[in-house]
Amino acid sequence: MKALVALIFIAILLLIVAPSFMYVVDEPTQVIITQFGRPIGGVVNTPGLKFKLPVMHTVNRFDKRWLAWDGDRNQVPTRDKKYIEIDSFARWRIADPLKYFQVAKNERRAQTLLDDVIDGKTRDVIASYDLLEVVRSTNRPFEISDDLKEIAVTEMPKITAGRTGIETEVLQLAADKATEYGIALVDVRFKRLDYIESVRQKVYSRMISERQRIAERYRSEGAGHSAEIRGQMERELRKIRSEAYKIAQTLEGEADAKATTIYAKAYNRDPEFYTFMKTMETWENSLRSDSKLLLTTESEFLKFMKKAR
Repeated sequence: MKALVALIFIAILLLIVAPSFMYVVDEPTQVIITQFGRPIGGVVNTPGLKFKLPVMHTVNRFDKRWLAWDGDRNQVPTRDKKYIEIDSFARWRIADPLKYFQVAKNERRAQTLLDDVIDGKTRDVIASYDLLEVVRSTNRPFEISDDLKEIAVTEMPKITAGRTGIETEVLQLAADKATEYGIALVDVRFKRLDYIESVRQKVYSRMISERQRIAERYRSEGAGHSAEIRGQMERELRKIRSEAYKIAQTLEGEADAKATTIYAKAYNRDPEFYTFMKTMETWENSLRSDSKLLLTTESEFLKFMKKAR
């Protein structure tokens, strides 16, 4: 009975003490064991159950996977004195865990070291190139719309490195420096390029003024076409009016001629009655209800009245 109790006690003790003698290495993890802060042994990067001494040994875990670095936006001058803002990112991993542990200690410290390395190399490299080299990757000709041809610069200087070449140069310089920290850089890219705020406002103002000039040109051309159309319309309208007046005069002349013929036939048939009717028409057209006339007794207007009396 006492032996059974002793075995149970030993088993419980082992269950309590055993975890301090063991640790597990995961697939994406690599480990360095330190003894009172000093690394001992090599890098443990094979997954599985491992053993260590309790209290004396400390397990330091590091990621084996590729990690992301996302830098802050920085103001950088180019060789042609153009001030731009650059937002960069990179991919890195821990290549030498022992050196990484001795220099960086942890990922937060490593990110800070990469800030200094990548930002510094980016500034140095961009300062040796013109802005055109930074924003372009090839010498492909510009595609310019018709309304911008007269103000656009069609002949651009040829680039030698381009944006891709500058990124590669930054990567090479930064990677060489990062090896001192046990870090391997695999990629550095410019996520965004832009003018600084003061220059950007000037660029926007220039773009607006150029667009306004183009709009003014279109308005001027439109006003010219409008005047031309109105002039043509006026000419056609005068022509139509002239032809209409000519036709109206012709018709009126023909009507007058027919009327004259009819009047002549009527006069020949009964001259006295014709004279009477024309006199009445004259009275009707000449006098109003309040008209007053002074006539002599020999007036033609009174001739028919005399006869009637």
